[in-house]
Amino acid sequence: ADHIALSYYLSFGTPVTVIRPFNTYGPRQSARAVIPTIISQIASGMRRIQLGALTPTRDFNFVSDTVAGFIAALECEASNGQVINLGSNFEISVEDTAKMIAEIMSADVTWVSDEQRLRPANSEVERLWADNTKAHALMGWRPQYGGLQGLRKGLAQTIDWFSEAANLSAYK
Repeated sequence: ADHIALSYYLSFGTPVTVIRPFNTYGPRQSARAVIPTIISQIASGMRRIQLGALTPTRDFNFVSDTVAGFIAALECEASNGQVINLGSNFEISVEDTAKMIAEIMSADVTWVSDEQRLRPANSEVERLWADNTKAHALMGWRPQYGGLQGLRKGLAQTIDWFSEAANLSAYK
């Protein structure tokens, strides 16, 4: 799909930018993703948290940073014809992310490997990290929730949303 879209840029001058957002997280995120999985289990009172693989690393990007990146691409002609990563330029393991969430939520938890949460053999992506240099150079975009402190701030906001009883009870 990326190449078809870019072919329209090359052939007809259609303004196309391919944006590759990395691991967007935040309030209302799908329950299939790791961050809401951890938060919702802790917020529901569970202390044996079921997870899949703990060692893969991810570049988590707070939802408002992802949105700002899409808007920056729409407003920037220099991004036309480009493939641009939107990520925090910071990677962290699933395990360290889970520990940070538990710490922010002041929860004493243990991790349990859930067979159903493990990906099939040879399909786990061990490392996802976004080099966001091009996004900054072309569009002036930088994540407001970058680095360890930015992740902590974004997780706190996400936890606040999930911790509201009305949000958690309606969450699927």
